[in-house]
Amino acid sequence: MSFFGNTRVRRVHLDVAGVEPRATRPPWSLWADGFGMLAIRAIQILLVVALAAGVIFAIQYLTLVTIPLAIALILACAFEPVMGWLRRHRVSDLLATVLTLLAIVVVLGGLTWLIVWAVRNQWAALYEQAEEGFQHLLAWVQTLPFDVFTPEQIEEWTATLTDFVTSAQFGSGALAGVGAVANFVTGFVLLVTILFFFLKDGPQMWQFMLRPFHGSHELRARRVGDKTVTVLGSYVRGTATVALVDAVGILIGLLILQVPLALPLAVLVFLLAFIPIVGATLAGILAALVALVANGWVNALLVVGVVVLVNQLEGNFLQPFLMGRTMKLHAFVILVALAVGTALGGLIGAVLAVPITAAAWGIVQVWDGTDLPAKWARRKTRETVSASTATAVEVA
Repeated sequence: MSFFGNTRVRRVHLDVAGVEPRATRPPWSLWADGFGMLAIRAIQILLVVALAAGVIFAIQYLTLVTIPLAIALILACAFEPVMGWLRRHRVSDLLATVLTLLAIVVVLGGLTWLIVWAVRNQWAALYEQAEEGFQHLLAWVQTLPFDVFTPEQIEEWTATLTDFVTSAQFGSGALAGVGAVANFVTGFVLLVTILFFFLKDGPQMWQFMLRPFHGSHELRARRVGDKTVTVLGSYVRGTATVALVDAVGILIGLLILQVPLALPLAVLVFLLAFIPIVGATLAGILAALVALVANGWVNALLVVGVVVLVNQLEGNFLQPFLMGRTMKLHAFVILVALAVGTALGGLIGAVLAVPITAAAWGIVQVWDGTDLPAKWARRKTRETVSASTATAVEVA
């Protein structure tokens, strides 16, 4: 009796002291050890990947809506300073929107007319000159004293490229052409409509989107929105200016060197400039091939020199001046973004991939403050590294 009484008293004493009796402790769980935590993280990653895959599938399935929506958003960000200037001068929202939208339509219509004119009048000659230049290049490669590519490999690659260009995937046939025209007209009308409302009611739409956020979350959402508008607008304005300067510079060089089809090549330079790194390379190769056929090796090398000079001036002086650090992305990140965008959305995806990536990185840069990136994206100072090392030593 005394023994059980002491035991009971001891149990009560343990409970009062805050120590949980062994009999009531939770059983050991498979999710509590290190491997269990790894499994939980794996499940979380799979859920995130599944959600991202669902979003990407929805975007690809609804490209007729998502692409005009994305382009309208980027154009609205690009012309936001114009709308702000008109509003500050007490121009009504409707009139400011109509004037800005007319300016956008005139600019895009003029560029489209120039492109169509150049392609319709001189595309066949440009294609023929480029193909002949490519054949000359292959013939020169075969005369080298060492084997770079075997004739069989060259023929196989040429046949593969020809099959792709003439296949249905590349686009051919009257029915496909009619469908493409219908989709283009529908997308263009939707683009103009969405852009009209973005320009006119963009601030009100953004205030509506901010309603669920309060306190620090609202401040973060405002920083994210302002940074996104700044990055996308700077990208479009800067890239368009850089593309125009590149096209004019290369056009002058081609005219001096008396390369035929100079205007269509300049138009292609302007268009391909919206695809960073890859676009300039493709434009230079095409111009060099045309010069190779028309004027020979020396002229082709001079064209390559002109393209390299213009690209160097753009990359070292013009682009940093126009865009600053807004588009400070590593070349590897740009190439990965281009690859992913091309795989998901083709040519349109390649054009939109870099500004979207830049906007995402800009959001990371203001996640915790105006000039304070997210914790995982902050630069490690010498003091931080020393403190981390000291903490690790103490724990060890």
